[in-house]
Amino acid sequence: MDLASEWLAKETLRALFMPPGCLVLLLTIGLWRWQHPYGRRLAGLSTALLYLLSSPIMAGWLMTQVEAPPLPANAPLKQIDAIVCLGGGKRFSAFDQPRGETVNDETLARLRHAARLQRQTGKPLLVSGGSPAGGIAEAELMREILTREFNVPVQWIEAGSNDTRDNATMSAALLQPKHRHILLVSSAYHLSRARRAFEAAGFKVTLAPTDYASREPLNYLAFLPRASAFRTSSTALRELTGSLWYRFRQ
Repeated sequence: MDLASEWLAKETLRALFMPPGCLVLLLTIGLWRWQHPYGRRLAGLSTALLYLLSSPIMAGWLMTQVEAPPLPANAPLKQIDAIVCLGGGKRFSAFDQPRGETVNDETLARLRHAARLQRQTGKPLLVSGGSPAGGIAEAELMREILTREFNVPVQWIEAGSNDTRDNATMSAALLQPKHRHILLVSSAYHLSRARRAFEAAGFKVTLAPTDYASREPLNYLAFLPRASAFRTSSTALRELTGSLWYRFRQ
């Protein structure tokens, strides 16, 4: 199976077995078999899960299970050989952009953090991200923004990857053996899994997380369902299943 087909298969399974797809499936089966006790139980279970995953308090707890701790202020960054910034997605309908595509908000947050760290350390920077859904590779868009909007140079572009494992192996082909100790920049929820992938590819990794999920005050609003909380819960669950997928492939 080639990389594009593997990515499509993984995304299809994720859509079916991750929220909201799995909840829709459970509810559909429950309503279809409503006359049977297990049908009513499935419908009730899907409704309960929908509420729980839509509540900010549950979303916040799930994110605490996957987010990496922040980079310490006294981290020995002089020992770093290079900075690697991972892409987090892009927008196809970027009608306000000359090329019609641009990075999404998550990737932009990663780029901002990588730009600050590059100015702070002076270390060379690699951007990593392919185009599994077609169009312009994320890494190309990332380089454009870093150079044009942040005035930060990009030394390497890894534009062939479809997932985190590809990010690691293809970055290793560009950086190793000279640049083995890297400062890895990504969203906080993504870095625990990314670290395993990059260490398996032969890197020594220092994590530089950014874009932490918002933690709201604990009050009655934290128990009310919200679409934004459901998205946060889905992201955390996707990361947990992604970790299992990575371990299965090893």
